[in-house]
Amino acid sequence: MVKNMRNRSLADAVRPQSFDEMVGQRHLLGSHGALRRLIDAGRVTNMIFSGPAGTGKTTAAEIVAKHAEMKIYRFNATTATLSDVKSALKSTSDIFGAGGILIYLDEIQYFNKKQQQSLLEYIEDGRVTLIASTTENPYYSIYSALLSRCSVFEFKPVEPRDLAPALRRALDFLCAEEGRTVTASDDTLMKLASFAAGDVRHGITLLENAFYIAEEEITPETFAALSSASYGSFDRDGDVHYDLLSALQKSIRGSDPDAAVFYVARLLAGGDILSVCRRLLVIASEDIGAAYPMAAAITYSCCEAAKQLGMPEAQIPLGNAAVMLATAPKSNTACVAVETAMADVEAGLGQTVPHHLHAPLFDGYKYPHDFPNRWVEQQYLPDDVKDKKYYRFGDNKTERAAEAYWDAIKKKT
Repeated sequence: MVKNMRNRSLADAVRPQSFDEMVGQRHLLGSHGALRRLIDAGRVTNMIFSGPAGTGKTTAAEIVAKHAEMKIYRFNATTATLSDVKSALKSTSDIFGAGGILIYLDEIQYFNKKQQQSLLEYIEDGRVTLIASTTENPYYSIYSALLSRCSVFEFKPVEPRDLAPALRRALDFLCAEEGRTVTASDDTLMKLASFAAGDVRHGITLLENAFYIAEEEITPETFAALSSASYGSFDRDGDVHYDLLSALQKSIRGSDPDAAVFYVARLLAGGDILSVCRRLLVIASEDIGAAYPMAAAITYSCCEAAKQLGMPEAQIPLGNAAVMLATAPKSNTACVAVETAMADVEAGLGQTVPHHLHAPLFDGYKYPHDFPNRWVEQQYLPDDVKDKKYYRFGDNKTERAAEAYWDAIKKKT
């Protein structure tokens, strides 16, 4: 017969009720932490909490609401809609009360742009204070107009030394709840904290499972079979944690194949092939670029093969792509060129295309194939940027060869 268990998870049962009880995030919640000082000063503003799963984002939001005496409504953007948010506002009669309403929206990246835009109406007129959380990089996943109205706070994976006390409290709670005496040494809890890889909720879940299979003492052997040591510090329900993707790109950019394959392995251990593929495709064009133009095509081929193969075989073509990119010559000249051009476009320059390039008239247009060496001098850029130089050849074999060729063709040597 299955024993009747509590109707909520252990992590929820031992959830901290104050900033002092929270573990990790000292840069935000310590006595001199930015978020804590803001709340202690009575300043509750719209906020974005970004960071991996199990790092205290939801708990911090609930403590903020409690401290500010605000009614909190919790939603998860994977299942909730904007109508749910509107219904919550209509269901209460004290919207404009002294405390007010705090909406906590988890995984806000799953709201599309239109839904995120609609939230502006509520936070602009002060009807609601919004705290949204995301496991992705907020500067990529959140609508810029909404982001500009929020303070962004980054939650980091919890270090084992900080997580261990939370595990001790959870163990004490279980012993009291079950009327049992189950012990665990400090070293064992530190090992368990390392297994959790910065995720407090995952660590408490492991502890709970270990508690019920242990007799009198929890040892490393008790919980070793309950979790993969390769569990990564990212949310498996979303994209892999941005820091791991960033480390992968920086390792390839720095031409370190060992670090590149390590981060590929870390990312694949979480079961997310697509995020690895997307980042490798970006790297091929951003960091290798014109120095080895075939890198993009090779990477695309490896990524498509990985998606068809699935794990574990997907690690082979993706490892191949990572090593190829890490050992390839590097150039960001094309990337810099388009970024520089984009800055001029965003500044409103180049609005008028030269008349001889208009379609379908081509009045005065010179067709390069009709000229020697398939080139003829003529203006292509708009008048106000006609003298701009966006692309400059890089110092690598491929681009030097291209530069020499065009210097000869254009008679500039």
